[in-house]
Amino acid sequence: MSAFSTRAPGTDGPRRTRRRTLALCALPVVLLLIVALFAPLPFSLTQPGETANVLGRTDGKPVIAIEGAKTQRSDKGRLLSVTIAATRPETTVRLPDVVRSWFREDRAVMPREAVYPGGGDTEDAEKRITKEMKDSQHKAVTAALRQLHRSPKDLRVRLRLGDVGGPSAGLFFALGIIDKLDGDGAGGGLTGGRTVAGTGTIDAKGKVGAVGGVPLKTQAARRDGATYFLLPRTQCGEANAELPSGLRLVPVSSLRGALDALQEIRTDGKVPSC
Repeated sequence: MSAFSTRAPGTDGPRRTRRRTLALCALPVVLLLIVALFAPLPFSLTQPGETANVLGRTDGKPVIAIEGAKTQRSDKGRLLSVTIAATRPETTVRLPDVVRSWFREDRAVMPREAVYPGGGDTEDAEKRITKEMKDSQHKAVTAALRQLHRSPKDLRVRLRLGDVGGPSAGLFFALGIIDKLDGDGAGGGLTGGRTVAGTGTIDAKGKVGAVGGVPLKTQAARRDGATYFLLPRTQCGEANAELPSGLRLVPVSSLRGALDALQEIRTDGKVPSC
């Protein structure tokens, strides 16, 4: 029996042409994938950061020091200001880094501009973050003294929080000042001996504003023993998405609202909830 081919005469040429065309078309796609794998991306990688008890001490000195007024010794409870840790502005972040972070609950990918507004290198970022912290501290002092109907002319408040920067500790600075000057108004502390964490900016009139990295901050809070977490009311949704077990979210929109919530916490009352 003689061998024969079922291929139509003259078809080898067009097939080879199609294969070459496909190969040429695929080459740019492959090159783009290679570039995407190794090209720097405008993101920062973030994770749960440190917490700091604003009623405690840092580097051997009180986080909140007040002169010109009698202060009370805080109770055994803690008010934890919570942070996130982020890669520095000049750190190169590539696609594999982003993909790995997507599959971890203790990591998050955030636009670099959201972490370091204004761009620039680390030195520029640190200057802005320090300025934001000082501005936040000033507003926290103003809001706390306004809440207590005290004049800033009669006392001096100094706030220290180590290397922490940015405005997100504003709410807890204000609460810490009130705890030291007035407590719950009856000689006791604001927490009733509990560990309460939280985050939020504050303006001079006591309005609480949104911050970044809330899901990561809830993880840091629970890791360090908090059972309640005060946060801006508008951020309940994102905080609930990855809420650690054993941590209760307490939404607030003002300093007065935060004080009311703490009263319910220390008296086992009706605590606001997300």
